[in-house]
Amino acid sequence: MSTVLITGAGRGIGLELARQLRQRGMDVIACCRRVTPELEQLDVRVETDVDVASLAAILDLDRRLGDSSIDWLFNVSGVMRKQCLGEIDEAAIADMRLQFEVNALGPLLVTQTLSRRMPKGGKVGIVTSRMGSIADNTSGNSYGYRMSKVAVNMAGVSLARDLHPDGIAVALLHPGYVRTAMTGYDGFIDPPESAAGLIDRMEELTLENSGGFWHTNGEMLPW
Repeated sequence: MSTVLITGAGRGIGLELARQLRQRGMDVIACCRRVTPELEQLDVRVETDVDVASLAAILDLDRRLGDSSIDWLFNVSGVMRKQCLGEIDEAAIADMRLQFEVNALGPLLVTQTLSRRMPKGGKVGIVTSRMGSIADNTSGNSYGYRMSKVAVNMAGVSLARDLHPDGIAVALLHPGYVRTAMTGYDGFIDPPESAAGLIDRMEELTLENSGGFWHTNGEMLPW
């Protein structure tokens, strides 16, 4: 049986990925900072106190995993704070740093730490955003979020190159505009639809297309 590890599994897209992948027969290691009642209801292994902005927490997770191997690694943890031009003060700068730490450094550090557990044929999914596309930016604003997603997109492409000799493929995945707590429950689709598409994109991921940037609906996105 294949094993998938998911960060940010306590709610939203991460929770739905855990639910659907367990239904598909995978062993699921669901990582979160704090367990939620919804996650407790799933038949999955839960690892708490996993703050992807903390290297110490990631290394502690690695220790707790013992000799577990991982076939799929889903980096889902993320945070969104909005900053508008003319309103970037000390508080906004702190929020921008937080977004870089969680959204960009987090997936890089988690993948660096856990990829040694992945066999040839392993797959890494990084849930990013089309808001990290420079070509697609037609509305401006959201400085910290956009910049953090550009950064993780670059990290994902570098990971695809560096992990290729190990037989591990990497996908950069836009989940869509999903109705979750992060978006204030505004959006175009719900978590079940988004998660199903993300799983399909991971199923299609190979070493040949590693490093690609996809919408959950399968559309290739511009950089």
